[in-house]
Amino acid sequence: MKTGSPGAAEFDIRAVRRAQLIDWLLLDVDGVLTDGRLYYSGSGEALKVFHVRDGLGMQIARRAGVRVGLLSSRRSAALGRRAAELDLDAVMMGRDDKLRSYNSFLTAHATRPERVAYIGDDLPDLPVIHRAGLSFCPADAVPEVRSAVDRVLGSPGGQGAVREAVEWLLRARGSWESLVAQWSGASRGG
Repeated sequence: MKTGSPGAAEFDIRAVRRAQLIDWLLLDVDGVLTDGRLYYSGSGEALKVFHVRDGLGMQIARRAGVRVGLLSSRRSAALGRRAAELDLDAVMMGRDDKLRSYNSFLTAHATRPERVAYIGDDLPDLPVIHRAGLSFCPADAVPEVRSAVDRVLGSPGGQGAVREAVEWLLRARGSWESLVAQWSGASRGG
Protein backbone atom coordinates (compact mmCIF):
# COMPACT_ATOMS: atom_id res chain seq x y z
CA MET A 1 0.00 0.00 0.00
CA LYS A 2 1.31 3.43 -0.97
CA THR A 3 0.18 6.73 0.43
CA GLY A 4 -0.05 10.35 -0.62
CA SER A 5 -0.11 12.24 -3.89
CA PRO A 6 1.38 10.64 -6.99
CA GLY A 7 4.87 11.36 -8.20
CA ALA A 8 6.34 10.07 -11.45
CA ALA A 9 8.57 7.56 -9.66
CA GLU A 10 5.67 6.02 -7.72
CA PHE A 11 4.28 3.90 -10.53
CA ASP A 12 5.56 0.37 -10.71
CA ILE A 13 4.76 -1.73 -13.76
CA ARG A 14 2.03 -3.62 -11.86
CA ALA A 15 0.20 -0.38 -11.00
CA VAL A 16 0.45 0.86 -14.58
CA ARG A 17 -0.91 -2.43 -15.96
CA ARG A 18 -3.82 -2.40 -13.52
CA ALA A 19 -4.55 1.28 -14.23
CA GLN A 20 -4.66 0.58 -17.98
CA LEU A 21 -7.53 -1.87 -17.43
CA ILE A 22 -9.74 0.54 -15.49
CA ASP A 23 -12.77 1.89 -17.30
CA TRP A 24 -14.97 2.53 -14.22
CA LEU A 25 -14.40 4.57 -11.07
CA LEU A 26 -16.94 3.63 -8.43
CA LEU A 27 -17.25 5.73 -5.26
CA ASP A 28 -18.70 5.32 -1.83
CA VAL A 29 -20.30 8.63 -0.82
CA ASP A 30 -20.32 9.34 2.92
CA GLY A 31 -16.69 9.64 4.03
CA VAL A 32 -15.36 9.68 0.45
CA LEU A 33 -17.31 12.23 -1.58
CA THR A 34 -18.33 13.97 1.67
CA ASP A 35 -16.47 14.34 4.96
CA GLY A 36 -18.72 11.71 6.51
CA ARG A 37 -20.63 14.07 8.78
CA LEU A 38 -24.42 14.03 8.54
CA TYR A 39 -26.31 17.32 8.38
CA TYR A 40 -30.09 17.68 8.69
CA SER A 41 -32.22 20.73 8.00
CA GLY A 42 -34.91 21.84 10.45
CA SER A 43 -37.44 19.88 8.39
CA GLY A 44 -35.32 16.71 8.61
CA GLU A 45 -33.93 16.86 5.08
CA ALA A 46 -30.45 15.33 4.78
CA LEU A 47 -27.88 17.84 3.54
CA LYS A 48 -24.52 17.01 2.02
CA VAL A 49 -21.43 19.12 1.35
CA PHE A 50 -19.38 18.29 -1.75
CA HIS A 51 -15.94 19.59 -2.71
CA VAL A 52 -15.74 21.23 -6.12
CA ARG A 53 -12.34 19.58 -6.78
CA ASP A 54 -13.93 16.15 -6.50
CA GLY A 55 -16.58 17.20 -9.02
CA LEU A 56 -13.92 18.40 -11.45
CA GLY A 57 -11.97 15.19 -10.85
CA MET A 58 -15.00 13.13 -11.85
CA GLN A 59 -15.46 15.27 -14.97
CA ILE A 60 -11.78 14.83 -15.85
CA ALA A 61 -12.08 11.06 -15.40
CA ARG A 62 -15.07 11.00 -17.74
CA ARG A 63 -13.19 13.15 -20.25
CA ALA A 64 -10.41 10.54 -20.15
CA GLY A 65 -12.91 7.77 -20.93
CA VAL A 66 -13.37 6.47 -17.38
CA ARG A 67 -17.03 6.15 -16.41
CA VAL A 68 -17.96 7.24 -12.89
CA GLY A 69 -20.55 5.78 -10.56
CA LEU A 70 -21.71 6.12 -6.95
CA LEU A 71 -22.53 3.31 -4.53
CA SER A 72 -24.14 4.56 -1.32
CA SER A 73 -25.99 2.85 1.48
CA ARG A 74 -28.02 6.06 2.02
CA ARG A 75 -30.64 7.72 -0.15
CA SER A 76 -30.28 11.46 -0.55
CA ALA A 77 -31.97 14.07 -2.70
CA ALA A 78 -28.80 16.17 -2.43
CA LEU A 79 -26.72 13.30 -3.76
CA GLY A 80 -29.17 12.69 -6.59
CA ARG A 81 -28.94 16.35 -7.56
CA ARG A 82 -25.12 16.38 -7.47
CA ALA A 83 -24.96 13.17 -9.53
CA ALA A 84 -27.33 14.71 -12.09
CA GLU A 85 -25.26 17.92 -12.24
CA LEU A 86 -22.17 15.84 -12.99
CA ASP A 87 -24.08 13.55 -15.40
CA LEU A 88 -22.62 10.45 -13.73
CA ASP A 89 -22.83 7.08 -15.43
CA ALA A 90 -24.27 5.06 -12.53
CA VAL A 91 -25.96 6.05 -9.27
CA MET A 92 -26.87 3.38 -6.74
CA MET A 93 -28.41 4.72 -3.52
CA GLY A 94 -29.99 2.94 -0.58
CA ARG A 95 -27.79 -0.13 -1.02
CA ASP A 96 -26.98 -1.68 2.35
CA ASP A 97 -25.35 -4.80 0.90
CA LYS A 98 -22.55 -3.23 -1.09
CA LEU A 99 -21.14 -6.51 -2.39
CA ARG A 100 -24.50 -7.60 -3.78
CA SER A 101 -24.94 -4.14 -5.33
CA TYR A 102 -21.42 -4.27 -6.77
CA ASN A 103 -22.06 -7.68 -8.32
CA SER A 104 -25.33 -6.38 -9.82
CA PHE A 105 -23.44 -3.34 -11.11
CA LEU A 106 -20.87 -5.58 -12.82
CA THR A 107 -23.64 -7.55 -14.53
CA ALA A 108 -25.71 -4.51 -15.50
CA HIS A 109 -22.71 -2.77 -17.06
CA ALA A 110 -21.18 -5.91 -18.59
CA THR A 111 -17.84 -5.32 -16.91
CA ARG A 112 -15.41 -7.28 -14.75
CA PRO A 113 -13.92 -6.48 -11.32
CA GLU A 114 -10.45 -5.78 -12.76
CA ARG A 115 -11.97 -2.97 -14.83
CA VAL A 116 -13.29 -1.11 -11.77
CA ALA A 117 -11.42 1.17 -9.37
CA TYR A 118 -13.21 1.69 -6.05
CA ILE A 119 -12.85 4.31 -3.33
CA GLY A 120 -14.22 3.45 0.11
CA ASP A 121 -13.58 4.48 3.69
CA ASP A 122 -15.32 2.17 6.16
CA LEU A 123 -16.05 -1.47 6.97
CA PRO A 124 -19.07 -1.90 4.63
CA ASP A 125 -16.73 -1.04 1.72
CA LEU A 126 -14.28 -3.89 2.41
CA PRO A 127 -16.04 -6.58 0.31
CA VAL A 128 -15.98 -4.28 -2.73
CA ILE A 129 -12.40 -3.17 -2.04
CA HIS A 130 -11.32 -6.82 -2.07
CA ARG A 131 -12.99 -7.41 -5.48
CA ALA A 132 -12.01 -4.22 -7.31
CA GLY A 133 -9.20 -4.00 -9.84
CA LEU A 134 -7.73 -1.02 -7.96
CA SER A 135 -8.77 0.33 -4.58
CA PHE A 136 -8.25 3.63 -2.82
CA CYS A 137 -9.30 5.24 0.43
CA PRO A 138 -9.16 8.75 1.89
CA ALA A 139 -6.49 9.55 4.46
CA ASP A 140 -9.05 9.42 7.27
CA ALA A 141 -10.49 5.98 6.44
CA VAL A 142 -10.72 3.40 9.22
CA PRO A 143 -7.53 1.37 9.83
CA GLU A 144 -9.02 -1.85 8.41
CA VAL A 145 -9.70 -0.13 5.10
CA ARG A 146 -6.34 1.66 5.00
CA SER A 147 -4.59 -1.69 5.35
CA ALA A 148 -6.72 -3.34 2.63
CA VAL A 149 -6.51 -0.82 -0.25
CA ASP A 150 -3.90 -0.44 -2.96
CA ARG A 151 -3.44 3.25 -2.18
CA VAL A 152 -4.20 5.47 0.80
CA LEU A 153 -4.78 8.97 -0.52
CA GLY A 154 -3.25 12.03 1.14
CA SER A 155 -6.58 13.90 1.32
CA PRO A 156 -9.38 13.18 3.76
CA GLY A 157 -12.88 12.34 2.57
CA GLY A 158 -14.86 15.25 1.19
CA GLN A 159 -11.72 17.34 0.74
CA GLY A 160 -10.36 16.33 -2.64
CA ALA A 161 -9.67 12.62 -2.14
CA VAL A 162 -11.64 11.67 -5.27
CA ARG A 163 -9.76 14.24 -7.34
CA GLU A 164 -6.47 12.86 -6.00
CA ALA A 165 -7.44 9.30 -6.95
CA VAL A 166 -8.40 10.43 -10.46
CA GLU A 167 -5.06 12.19 -10.85
CA TRP A 168 -3.18 9.10 -9.65
CA LEU A 169 -5.11 6.85 -12.02
CA LEU A 170 -4.64 9.12 -15.03
CA ARG A 171 -0.93 9.70 -14.29
CA ALA A 172 -0.45 5.92 -14.13
CA ARG A 173 -2.18 5.66 -17.51
CA GLY A 174 -0.04 8.47 -18.94
CA SER A 175 -2.96 10.75 -19.80
CA TRP A 176 -2.92 13.32 -16.97
CA GLU A 177 -0.55 15.82 -18.61
CA SER A 178 -2.51 16.00 -21.86
CA LEU A 179 -5.73 16.62 -19.93
CA VAL A 180 -4.10 19.35 -17.84
CA ALA A 181 -2.77 20.97 -21.01
CA GLN A 182 -6.35 21.71 -22.01
CA TRP A 183 -6.54 24.21 -19.16
CA SER A 184 -2.95 25.44 -19.01
CA GLY A 185 -2.80 26.55 -22.63
CA ALA A 186 0.26 24.36 -23.18
CA SER A 187 -1.45 22.74 -26.15
CA ARG A 188 -1.83 26.13 -27.93
CA GLY A 189 1.84 26.24 -28.87
CA GLY A 190 3.64 29.27 -27.56
